[in-house]
Amino acid sequence: MPSSANPTTTPLWKRMLLRRLKFLAWLVAVLAIVLGGSYLFAPQLLMRANFMREAMAAHLAKHSVQAGDTRWVYYEGGDGPTIVLLHGFAANKEVWLEVAQRLTPHFHLIIPDLPGWGESSRNTGASYNVDAQAARLQAFAQTLGLQNFVLVGHSLGGAVAGVYASENPEHVRELALVDAYGLKSQENAFAREALAGKNPFLFDDRAGFARASALAFEKPLDLPGRFVDVLVKRNQRDRTFIERNFNELRDPSQYLALQNRLGQLGMPVLGLWCHDDKIADISALDSLRSNLTHASSIGTSVLSGCNHMPMLEKPEETAQILTGFALSH
Repeated sequence: MPSSANPTTTPLWKRMLLRRLKFLAWLVAVLAIVLGGSYLFAPQLLMRANFMREAMAAHLAKHSVQAGDTRWVYYEGGDGPTIVLLHGFAANKEVWLEVAQRLTPHFHLIIPDLPGWGESSRNTGASYNVDAQAARLQAFAQTLGLQNFVLVGHSLGGAVAGVYASENPEHVRELALVDAYGLKSQENAFAREALAGKNPFLFDDRAGFARASALAFEKPLDLPGRFVDVLVKRNQRDRTFIERNFNELRDPSQYLALQNRLGQLGMPVLGLWCHDDKIADISALDSLRSNLTHASSIGTSVLSGCNHMPMLEKPEETAQILTGFALSH
């Protein structure tokens, strides 16, 4: 008699498993095509998606607000005392995302694109020097109702933060200056070239980007080529603004903007530097120690193994130092 079970029939669970595997293979193939196409033809979308992923990991949401003459775009998130993080020249708010992921469990963060940079608006012909940016920051802080916060500024953002703090001491509880511009220091190769009018932040190809990044980073950046192309295109688009702003900052009133106001700072101040900074020489820390005559406390921290971008090169150490400073007063 014939058997009631057909030995050639595949069990149901195996058939279901094969269907799922085929679906997953199809899905992977589609994703590979989409991602590969995006990388080749729209790499800016992949970069934007990565920033969104990093912001979500840091529990940050993007907001915008009109303050004065600027539509500010900024990240906000986290719980605890408020920290405002300012980026530097030719940078944007995204440079702080790795550090932010380590800070939001303990602090409420505000991370804006400074006016003229990133997604914040830019007014043709307006000044974007240190003093003008500090005045815009005052409008931004007032619009958000920021009253008693820790202010952190990197590079050019450090000068803006210091000038703002000197003019609004009642609102800045503590001030952290990270490889800050605007202080007297030993003249290095970058300073000599900048004062002579050579702008190393302009580039037209991948090789030019590599030279510019080598000035700011200890190790070469390992970015996919098409991502570098996006940054090159952005630099070319912003060339006029970058040149004009760079030339504004070559004036002594600007490259000594923070130096000239150190005696007005009464809050606790931290100087955080990379030991081998090729842009803002570490000797600037001596200016802080010698001229912060009214600061209630002065702290300095020096990191090894980084150049001018400790928030990207040493994010964990940078976050630890900022956390200790913010919680110590």
